[in-house]
Amino acid sequence: MGIRILGTGSYVPEKILSNRDLEKMMDTTDEWIVKRTGVSERRMAAPDQACSDLALPAAERALDMAGLKATDLDLIIICTITPDTCCPSAANWLQAKLEAPQAVTFDVTAACSGFIFGLNVAEQYLKTGAAKYILVVASEVMTRTLDYTDRTTSILWGDGAGAVVLTLGQEDPQILSTHIHTDGANGQNLLMPGGGSKTTPISYESVDKKLHTLKMIEASASVRVAVRYFAESCWEACERNNITIDQVSLIIPHQANLRMLQSVAKRLDVDMAKLYITVHKYGNISSASAAVSFDEAVRDGSIKKGDLVVLTAFGGGLTWGSALVRW
Repeated sequence: MGIRILGTGSYVPEKILSNRDLEKMMDTTDEWIVKRTGVSERRMAAPDQACSDLALPAAERALDMAGLKATDLDLIIICTITPDTCCPSAANWLQAKLEAPQAVTFDVTAACSGFIFGLNVAEQYLKTGAAKYILVVASEVMTRTLDYTDRTTSILWGDGAGAVVLTLGQEDPQILSTHIHTDGANGQNLLMPGGGSKTTPISYESVDKKLHTLKMIEASASVRVAVRYFAESCWEACERNNITIDQVSLIIPHQANLRMLQSVAKRLDVDMAKLYITVHKYGNISSASAAVSFDEAVRDGSIKKGDLVVLTAFGGGLTWGSALVRW
């Protein structure tokens, strides 16, 4: 049995943080940012918006497309590295806001690959019969993790959420397969050092050392590894389903940065037009990038009935994976 996609949804905050705004905050220029990343602007959550607040409208839109109510859900999964609180989970907060007390809830943490990992987890619950209707939401407030004196990383990230409602069935649209991988031995190049049990509790010293902001180390090496795994994930999805990359209508990658995606297209030997790009207007939303892009591609008609679509992601950890969808 396949995994049916009943509905998709997304939400990005109203506030736009443009490159011109960043020029006033740090030593950078719009030209420099666009040339190196392809990002022109990104969205920024309001001060009173947390992870579950962004997840809520995305979830509601997915449920509306699915024709379901929140009380129909058996399981709610939030994919995030920026939960409202470490305890309880962001999914618990969302459950309360959706008024869905019957649903089991938990978070999945897999950095920028989170949405793919969430789809994989949902697939197991559905195929074992443990759940009938599952909501998977990838939601991130990445702008809360940034050091805006560090232009190498802070120019990339934005906030937003994307969602899908899934059930078991053979009817299209459906997820044909999901594939996930991790490499913990090489996961130190993108991390937030503070906030966990490895460091002392939050203190003046840890804040002064900026241990609670996102760090990117050996960026060039990370890009090379990412490009390889992005491409290998696409090929893996194709091979599992006995198709070629030429038969894929659209590739929806995690929106890391435009240069990286151009390298992925080159490695796959496909035209850039086959990649759905949103990085210019939203930046990198970590786990939510592919989820937001997927919903937009559905709603703007870029994905048509019968299309084969590959979602692919790579993230810190290291994590990477893919999903093949037939619409």
